[in-house]
Amino acid sequence: MSASKILIVEDEHTLLEALRYNLEKEGYTVVTAVDGIQALDSARSESPDLIILDIMLPQLDGFEVCRILRKDMAVPILILTAKGEEIDKVIGLEWGADDYMVKPFSMRELKARIKAILRRTASEPQSAEEGVLKIGDLTIDPGGHKVTLGESVVTLNPKEYDLLAFLVKNKGRVFSREHLLERVWGYDYVGDTRTVDVHIRWLREKIESDPSKPRRLITVRGTGYKIEG
Repeated sequence: MSASKILIVEDEHTLLEALRYNLEKEGYTVVTAVDGIQALDSARSESPDLIILDIMLPQLDGFEVCRILRKDMAVPILILTAKGEEIDKVIGLEWGADDYMVKPFSMRELKARIKAILRRTASEPQSAEEGVLKIGDLTIDPGGHKVTLGESVVTLNPKEYDLLAFLVKNKGRVFSREHLLERVWGYDYVGDTRTVDVHIRWLREKIESDPSKPRRLITVRGTGYKIEG
């Protein structure tokens, strides 16, 4: 099996070279870009298996790069932010990033996140062969990566889709935030759990008639979340 290819987009030279060195030591093929325009060009010409994307970039910032890439590519994106503010994480996830890390970060943790993301995405073609999932008037078609509510198509970002599909497959079961991070995001819990809460809130806005009084996506106080028909 050929080595996974990772595109690193980072304008800080020292960090870029440290990332390149450590990931090449792990056996990955590494390509780099130092601004948003180069990032778009490299993503399209190199077809990487994963993109590590800094937010603060010349030309185009990482949020805009993520938004543009998500229009025509499903490549997993891990964003890096130096600010560590909740709004940065939320914007990155809302525009299609799969994960985020706050600078400064542990190289060991980054490697673990990368392995987990690649492991998860490598298994996705098999999941596409699964049958259609239904719960009430909510339908999930894994083959077409499509969700409908009644006659209406529901537009979800990649992680919203993964979370919804996982909960529907396990209808009625309660999952903690940590368990959802492990099963849906694909890595052992190492950060805060607000990522899960944000995605639950977004899903409710799209599949609940009254998101403030959810009837499908239920909070089990002190435990986690479940989905009911």
